[in-house]
Amino acid sequence: MRLRCALIAGLLICGNGQAAAQSVVTSPAPTAASVTVYRDPDRSSGPIDPLWPNGYALISEQRTISLPAGESVIRFEGVADGMIAVSAVVTGLPGGVVQKNRDARLLTPAALLDGSLGNRVHLRRTNRQTGKVSEQDAIVRSGPDNAVVLQTAAGIEALRCDGLPETLVYDKVPDGLSAKPTLSVTTRSAAAVTAQVTLTYLASGFDWGASYVAKVAEDGKTLDLSAWLTLANGNGASFADAQLLAVAGRPNKQSDFDVLVAEAPSPTLNLKCWPMDSTSTHPGVGILPPPPVLYEVAMSAPMAMRMAAAGALGSQKAIARQEELGDLKLYRVPMRVDINPNGQKQVALLEMTSVPFMRFYGMTIAPDGDDEESRPLFIKLRMQNKEKEGLGLPLPSGGVVVMQQQGRAEMLLADTRLHDYAVGEKVELDAGHSDQVRIVQESLDNGRMEGRYQLTLTNALDHAVPVEITLARVDGYDLVKSTAKLTPKDGGRLWAVKLPANGKATLEYSLHEQ
Repeated sequence: MRLRCALIAGLLICGNGQAAAQSVVTSPAPTAASVTVYRDPDRSSGPIDPLWPNGYALISEQRTISLPAGESVIRFEGVADGMIAVSAVVTGLPGGVVQKNRDARLLTPAALLDGSLGNRVHLRRTNRQTGKVSEQDAIVRSGPDNAVVLQTAAGIEALRCDGLPETLVYDKVPDGLSAKPTLSVTTRSAAAVTAQVTLTYLASGFDWGASYVAKVAEDGKTLDLSAWLTLANGNGASFADAQLLAVAGRPNKQSDFDVLVAEAPSPTLNLKCWPMDSTSTHPGVGILPPPPVLYEVAMSAPMAMRMAAAGALGSQKAIARQEELGDLKLYRVPMRVDINPNGQKQVALLEMTSVPFMRFYGMTIAPDGDDEESRPLFIKLRMQNKEKEGLGLPLPSGGVVVMQQQGRAEMLLADTRLHDYAVGEKVELDAGHSDQVRIVQESLDNGRMEGRYQLTLTNALDHAVPVEITLARVDGYDLVKSTAKLTPKDGGRLWAVKLPANGKATLEYSLHEQ
């Protein structure tokens, strides 16, 4: 005989009158996890925003789950706050997945009050003068959106409006609230079984970058280059003993993750008091208008704003291994690490010693008829990203601290940025500026844009130095004449010259309107 069944109020009611309750199975945390972090695609080579990481991660969790026979709901607790629920895939369940839900109702003071509406709580007060604590029963008569109104044996009153320190004590957590972000899936199993399940999903609120230290040797000919992989986790979830990977490059991302992320309905708890007054004080005045907000406390704050007080920066000295991932680069951390909530993590990315470089002076300059001021040139360090030149590795973008060995001390030369460099490219680092090697630009035609300009380089050092000046392209104008050979570079024209000791060099060029 075929039974007819209907799902009513969470119970499976069948035709023979029997009811099969839906089992709930909770998985509190993964037994193992892998976190692959992708950089913020719009950050370029700038620093990571520690409060608002705008990259994302692919998270894969291994969980052991004991399933009863029949239909059950599995609650995966402790997933990342920024979980993109539509991306979640669960494998390893004998009966597959019937449906999935992102349970976003997190346990907050406002949600706790909202879930207790109409129920009994305990109102605890402390006398400021005596320190005596008293407690009485109360019934919550309004939710968190307006003034929190309580009904006690003495009557109706608003919370925290009597001038005494007071708080609410709850007997239990209302149903449906979770202290951790949770993903729920429904499955059916023919028999009771213990399953090894893999949960894979995308999550926002991650980012990573490289942090370099370049130590220039005392002879000024070689440097040691080391780098740390810095990971930012802007989620409240932690991943203990996780495999960490980082992807460099720009994957093709069409979806807007901000739209896909399910925002948790986290109400704000507002405590409001009415004026200490009555209608009899003002004859002829009826019911008072809605009260002004005299006391308002925001009890829930964005998760990311708490990151400044999160855990300390970790570090482990083990070099990440670089692998190919299509046209992208994958950096695999060789040991497992703890990824703490709302914090940062550092692991060694690379370490190269005695890398030869060339020091030169340079600047990119644009025509300006009013500019006749002497300016210092930038000091540049140029390396060849080749194995035979001491490098030969993809260099992801990040910040660089350039140090100079001076006797027993290390002196800071520059704090600069490095953009992505592939193997075989020329790598250039800014290493401060020099007051000894300078440039002046003058207009020879009374400041008109169309006309002749003169550049003058001066070198106050006691040795010759290489100088590279790039003339930026000006829209609507062509460079038609120059007194020295210029070569194309970065959309402009390059003037390269060996500037003699205590000497100078000049260049005249002409612009013509197109």
